[in-house]
Amino acid sequence: MESPKQFPPATTPTCLSLSLSLYIYIYITHSSHRSHQLISNPFISKMKNLPILCALFLLILSLNLIVEARIRHYRWEVKYEFKSPDCYRKLVITINGRSPGPTILAQQGDTIVVDLKNSLLTENVAIHWHGIRQIGTPWADGTEGVTQCPILPGDTFRYKFVVDRAGTYLYHAHYGMQREAGLYGSIRVALPDGEKEPFVYDYDRSIILNDWYHRSTYEQAAGLSSVPFVWVGDPQSLLIQGKGRFNCTTPGTAAALCNATNPECSPYVFTVVPGKTYRLRIGSLTALAALSFEIEGHNMTVVETDGHYVEPFVVKNLYIYSGETYSVLVTANQDPTRNYWAVSKMVSRNNTTPNGLGIFNYYPNHLSRSPPTVPPSGPWWDDVEARVNQSLAIRSHPDYIHPVPQTSDRVIILLNTQNRINGSVKWSINNVSFTLPHTPYLISLKHNLLHTFEQTPPPDTINGYEAYDINVAPPNVNATSSNSLYRLKFNTTVDIILQNANTLNDNNSETHPWHLHGHDFWVVGYGDGKFNASEDPKTYNLVNPIMKNTVPVHPYGWTALRFVADNPGVWAFHCHIESHFYMGMGAVFEEGVEKVKKLPSSIMGCVVVIPRDFLSHRCLFLYFL
Repeated sequence: MESPKQFPPATTPTCLSLSLSLYIYIYITHSSHRSHQLISNPFISKMKNLPILCALFLLILSLNLIVEARIRHYRWEVKYEFKSPDCYRKLVITINGRSPGPTILAQQGDTIVVDLKNSLLTENVAIHWHGIRQIGTPWADGTEGVTQCPILPGDTFRYKFVVDRAGTYLYHAHYGMQREAGLYGSIRVALPDGEKEPFVYDYDRSIILNDWYHRSTYEQAAGLSSVPFVWVGDPQSLLIQGKGRFNCTTPGTAAALCNATNPECSPYVFTVVPGKTYRLRIGSLTALAALSFEIEGHNMTVVETDGHYVEPFVVKNLYIYSGETYSVLVTANQDPTRNYWAVSKMVSRNNTTPNGLGIFNYYPNHLSRSPPTVPPSGPWWDDVEARVNQSLAIRSHPDYIHPVPQTSDRVIILLNTQNRINGSVKWSINNVSFTLPHTPYLISLKHNLLHTFEQTPPPDTINGYEAYDINVAPPNVNATSSNSLYRLKFNTTVDIILQNANTLNDNNSETHPWHLHGHDFWVVGYGDGKFNASEDPKTYNLVNPIMKNTVPVHPYGWTALRFVADNPGVWAFHCHIESHFYMGMGAVFEEGVEKVKKLPSSIMGCVVVIPRDFLSHRCLFLYFL
């Protein structure tokens, strides 16, 4: 059983504080004794020591305050290992031999230090701390090409940042498509001691839902980049906390690679005590799938999402999109003589992927005792209305509302479309397919290396948006690729309208979960069809909107976000589906970069080519940052 207050050993100055305080006390006592021999008046003697005693008191107080904010130090080695998470043996990227990786446990205000050794031998790596805003440390966001150079094979890189808000978060690879190769994990941040949440529970669990491909990320990326285009297809399995089960008798499956009796692919088991209430912190890091999750015979009460408390509401099944996190409360209040199924199901696309299965195990039933029932089949994959209704039901808890600015300074309408550029299939935003520069934006902007990326910003609205028909396959012959970025005026309020449309296939519009780095945003509205800039803002929820860092835009619909550009740095904003971001569905925001402190040299391992005119010369040379 996991306790809400379980934490790993932390590096604190407790022993130092006690030793230093004792030393000062002895010193003052000794000094006071000598002074007393010279001053016969006891009152004057006490008054003489009063400033020293006050200083001692303040020192001890300050040291106690330091103790409250701990340093949590992790040492991780990232490498490939052969694993069989769904019974099929393949190379998996692990952290200290594990996938999912270790859960980071901390309290609000703690400093996290991760020393990451890249033992992938032939690949670079970077890790993004999903949902951590990186206030004051934008270089620790872990986004290769945006905030740092990648970590080279054999190198060890230190990530150091503060977790400034309690909640449920994630971490995962942010280089190429490595996330779907197994490089991911959970972050659980508790409130400081003495503070309470607006709900009660007995035990706390972290669960990651994922989809799983048997083909390597290299094969998938090659297909996405090729002409003709080769789509990644449906995932072979769905994993619950890194465990799933592929049917080894599937035609075309090599018998030597698939072993249904391998204990690695035994179902994930949630053991519960009858009558107890559990907080399940559920995160999705799927490469493609939108999911429904349910526990047979049990209701779930949604109480938190992406680090923000929700006005509680009850669901039978939870819809969750890649990059989202939810906390739900589940009480073990059913027949304790049997076990129950936990089921994840792929929704939003017609698919052939079997459901993921786990076991909700009532103690003291045996862990491997299968439930006596057929697993729930889950909702229809194309029930868009049910998914939209859950999105609309998510509101801020009435006691934890963050007041939303009532107006915005800038409105950016991002039209998601599929395009062909030089024969390649791409995703585009306002007819611009995003590409990453070689030199990370944060380094380029701080060192004035503006030639390293395109300076013409992408458009706030596509030309001809008013006449654009989102319900037909787009011709969009004028789409281009670019690595330009949006420059946001610091401390202004920005509205982002995510507008969905038809893909290159007739009668098809997909669900896209969008994630913003460095910020939380207010989700002020959802709508069906095409966004009307004159009428639809009148329907915004400006009273109790939830704040999130990841949100879906539903098929043929729009989602409206509002945030304040008040975190100096350069921040990625992209679809969290691996293949979609790889194909160009993303953007980057810069805000207040001049306020960012001196960048650490550790992020500057890239080599860039810059003109010698930069130093009043003519030819080119290699400039090592």
